[in-house]
Amino acid sequence: MPLTSLQVLRIWAPHTAALIAPLLALGFLLGAPHAAWVAALWLVIPGAALQLADRKSGRKSDPPHPDVPAWPFDALLVALVAIQFANVTLLARLFAAQSLWSVDSVAALLLVGASSGYSGIVVAHELIHRANPLLHQVGRAILVTVLYEHFYTEHLRGHHVRVATPDDPATARFGESFNHFYFRTVPAQFVSAWRIEAERAGRAWSLRNRVLQGLIAEAALLAVVGVTCGGAAMVGFALQAVFASRALEVVNYFEHWGLTRAERRVRPVDSWDCDSRFTYYALTGLTRHSDHHASATRPYQALRPHADAPLLPRGYIALFPLVMARNEKFRELATAELRRRKLGPFAEAASQ
Repeated sequence: MPLTSLQVLRIWAPHTAALIAPLLALGFLLGAPHAAWVAALWLVIPGAALQLADRKSGRKSDPPHPDVPAWPFDALLVALVAIQFANVTLLARLFAAQSLWSVDSVAALLLVGASSGYSGIVVAHELIHRANPLLHQVGRAILVTVLYEHFYTEHLRGHHVRVATPDDPATARFGESFNHFYFRTVPAQFVSAWRIEAERAGRAWSLRNRVLQGLIAEAALLAVVGVTCGGAAMVGFALQAVFASRALEVVNYFEHWGLTRAERRVRPVDSWDCDSRFTYYALTGLTRHSDHHASATRPYQALRPHADAPLLPRGYIALFPLVMARNEKFRELATAELRRRKLGPFAEAASQ
């Protein structure tokens, strides 16, 4: 029996939590400039609320409804794309009008960087996996706004092929700290993407090389920001991009940490899942990562949970400070889950 409009609305409405971070950044930028204490409150209160929501929202482990229409979920992606472009534009305008190192400016950097990382890049990730080539280009354009366009090539043709193997620079190894992973993976992913595109294009310095195209687009964007809004705006724009890409690598870090693929085909046990209700809605289904690797073109609202995938100890948003500030504790919790599931290094011990 087809779903009624009200039933579709009830399924779709919680997904609008994905608008929280980008609208928070947009509201801050539209209201700038702020007094220092007001800018600080924009960071502290929402940050604490998001952490609390992720820790206390409960579990989301039920499968998606098979008959839900795609259009309202696609409309949400369109809104998120529009807000991303608005935010980075307004950020440049803000720095054209005030100092780079005021409390207001730092708050803007952090809010827009967080939005670009946990909304912009997540939406780009969704779009580059769609079958429509136009959506690929929109996803690439978003990645240009965070100066990380090579992710398009490396994620689709590198990571998804080599995930949970020693050849994948985006798979964190068992016992690896985040800092070690970050400084290893960032250059290694770029080199991998460059090699993939150089081989596809026939030579490295061909304009058919998509990584080279991305570098040109990123340089052009920074130049436009610098010419129109000044040097401070160009530096601020670059800093929000670094913050956003670092947030992406935090996610990359824990999505496959310690896992080693035992078969040629990727299985649900080769990715970490997360059952936080708030993270599921706020990050457009990204938490069901095992099903994403099983069916990479499946839209976010249709991703399914897998009971045999290892479960992260917290939601993605709550994991951010754990990974960054208490990394040893994260590794301890993750190791316990791998040991319980007999995965990663414990799979070998279990088979002996």
